[in-house]
Amino acid sequence: MKTLGEFIVERQAEYPNAKGELSGILSSIRLVAKVIHRDINKAGLTNNIIGNSGVENVQGEAQMKLDLFAHNTMKQALMSREEVAGFASEEEENFIAFDTERGRNAKYVILTDPLDGSSNIDVNVAVGTIFSIYRRVSPIGTPVTLEDFMQPGNRQVAAGYIVYGSSTMLVYTTGNGVNGFTYDPSLGVFCLSHENIKIPQTGKIYSINEGQYLKFPMGVKKYLKYCQEEDKETQRPYTSRYIGSLVSDFHRNMLKGGIYIYPSATNYPDGKLRLLYEGNPMAFLAEQAGGVASDGYNRILDIQPTALHQRVPLFIGSKEMVKKAEQLIFLCKLLCFLSSRKAKLFFSA
Repeated sequence: MKTLGEFIVERQAEYPNAKGELSGILSSIRLVAKVIHRDINKAGLTNNIIGNSGVENVQGEAQMKLDLFAHNTMKQALMSREEVAGFASEEEENFIAFDTERGRNAKYVILTDPLDGSSNIDVNVAVGTIFSIYRRVSPIGTPVTLEDFMQPGNRQVAAGYIVYGSSTMLVYTTGNGVNGFTYDPSLGVFCLSHENIKIPQTGKIYSINEGQYLKFPMGVKKYLKYCQEEDKETQRPYTSRYIGSLVSDFHRNMLKGGIYIYPSATNYPDGKLRLLYEGNPMAFLAEQAGGVASDGYNRILDIQPTALHQRVPLFIGSKEMVKKAEQLIFLCKLLCFLSSRKAKLFFSA
């Protein structure tokens, strides 16, 4: 049985220039996972972590008590390690520069969604934590700048998530495959349980909030109909499974094969998920596991961020399923363009 700590030490050789800092950051995240796991398991026994906090985040969304707890736990764990130069969170409007001597000389910044799917905690449904690690681009020895956080996803050095479900799992990549570790609370350690995870090239599960169907673009509607049609050759209809937590839905689909979709909609024209806190880290994991992540047209990891809380549509999971969705979206857009052009020619004649 190999623990996460042993695995991290073994893999240090993949980053000879890191001098242990990246390993230290991953150890901090391991501690965060244990703390949040402990408190999530108290949900229902105490009112300190369930329910609405009464405040809103920068996106105008209600913050749950556990959102704030997870955010502060992550921030404090990283600050105490002093191996991170800066920190950005979905729950905070601006990034935080760790302006100490060690912080100014640190090489990495972290972006995180401290608690994904937090509205599920009140009803005992799985939630998660997402993290993304970049090497800073500003000069060492100075406080970090916005530029350090506004990097495309293809420059990530590590990314991962923690899923708090029937068991707690930490899944991460440093660009050399994806590995999963299950927490053994009796020993207090994460043990390697899922080595070199690979997403099946196709699957039978699609995950999307179908209650928003009328607000989706036509290409997405066409893909949903494709998923629901009967076809023995492609083993359709597929099964619809939607938890309402990106981490939980993605985790299931990565292991079993499937696609997770959070498209643009009339009420979210740019999508709802955040590029830096959700899109990029999950896309990095998907690609490292042999899957695909797209905004419907372009590779997620190639998008240049323009804002710290930028939103993006997300199609992520098994390669063949994402490519089929992209194909139908493109065809619908092409047909729409051709029909509008034809109409213009007709009325101008």
